[in-house]
Amino acid sequence: MRQDGQDRAGTQLPEGMTPPRWTRWLPRLPAPSDERPGRHRLNKLFYVAAVLGIGTSLWAYFLTYTDLRDRAASEERIAEACGGVVDAEAVMELRGGFGRAAAWGRDDGGLRPGATPLVCRVGWDRDRSGYQGSFSLFVRTSGDTVPMNLVGNSVRLEPFGHRGPLASRPADVTRRADHAEPRPLGDGAWGDYTDDAVTMRADCAAGKPSALRVTAKAGYDDVSDADREILAGLARDSLTRAAAELGCRIPRLPDVPDELRSPGRELSAPRTARASCAWYARHLGDTRRGRLPDRLLESPTGAERATETCLLAVSPRSVRETMPHLSDSERRFMGTALTHSPWWMRTASFFGAEARSVAVYDYDGPRDAEPGTAGNGNLGAWWASSVCEGRPAVHTLTVSFTYDDITRDRLRALFRAYVDDITERRGCTDVTFPAPAAFR
Repeated sequence: MRQDGQDRAGTQLPEGMTPPRWTRWLPRLPAPSDERPGRHRLNKLFYVAAVLGIGTSLWAYFLTYTDLRDRAASEERIAEACGGVVDAEAVMELRGGFGRAAAWGRDDGGLRPGATPLVCRVGWDRDRSGYQGSFSLFVRTSGDTVPMNLVGNSVRLEPFGHRGPLASRPADVTRRADHAEPRPLGDGAWGDYTDDAVTMRADCAAGKPSALRVTAKAGYDDVSDADREILAGLARDSLTRAAAELGCRIPRLPDVPDELRSPGRELSAPRTARASCAWYARHLGDTRRGRLPDRLLESPTGAERATETCLLAVSPRSVRETMPHLSDSERRFMGTALTHSPWWMRTASFFGAEARSVAVYDYDGPRDAEPGTAGNGNLGAWWASSVCEGRPAVHTLTVSFTYDDITRDRLRALFRAYVDDITERRGCTDVTFPAPAAFR
């Protein structure tokens, strides 16, 4: 029994001093006994362990409370930044789960009719140790001032973005693309995905806009299969919410695939082509390759796909082999073709509502590539058009800066081979092709 002047541990206090009130929360230990010194030391050890355990529990509770508070606040910020059209809780599950949104922003105001495109970005601070990546949501409609699909020589559209110090650039700049070519979600009618983004689209059954598209994109390296599944769910959910906000009536969206494996980014030889670049392998079989690409990156084809692309590029070895056949003025660009300005081409076709919102980059800004027309921009881009099962289609070719001059005499035949192949494969008619003057 504790005597007066003793604390709960049994320690004798100075005369006239009473134990502090807080000591009543400490575990009660028996009074020391001179006859059991070992037992007394063991009791002290238990006492210290109990105090440490209580402190540790309180600290863990504080950290848990702080994390929950930060997460709740972050979800509110994400919802506000993205106009309420994104599942903020799902965003916070990306990359294994983040505790706090450290940065966020919204362009062009909230999502209101006539206020698209909506672009919102969220940055994360994981474990308060610094920037750990980002998430972006893009909401586009066919009624936007800038078309949904832009092709041509734009920095953000280049497939090989090696712009760091020379020492950090790979020796083989076209061996691997920055991103995979879009692969279809299901049959491709509703959307597609790359290694770090998922896009879903739908035609509006009534009213304006006539088409709506949402892209959920991860802003960090090595996006996992699980994260792509989260991005797919975010894109689907945001498309439904955006359609409701904009008054776009869409059919019920299909479920996203259970598994979205990482698509490859390694380029291969033309002889390996079996899908969206198969036309190029056949074209090379009918002509000499000369200065044309010796590498490609393709994606699956399908009669329901709303978009279809094929990336072509030139290896460093082929660039060097081409040098003796170039004029002095053309050789000036040989060095850049091996470092930060590699030689590449890309074909891209758009069908249905996507075809009604296509533009090519030009000196004065985007130039509309309208269905039923054909032509070229001044920055390495050409387009043709057709009608596929009653729906419009636009077919494009982009050639990288400096490479278009080197291949100018081959481009018309190359583009014709592509357009002929895809229009025949998709059952298209009323093909409109650029005039010969467009390739001079």
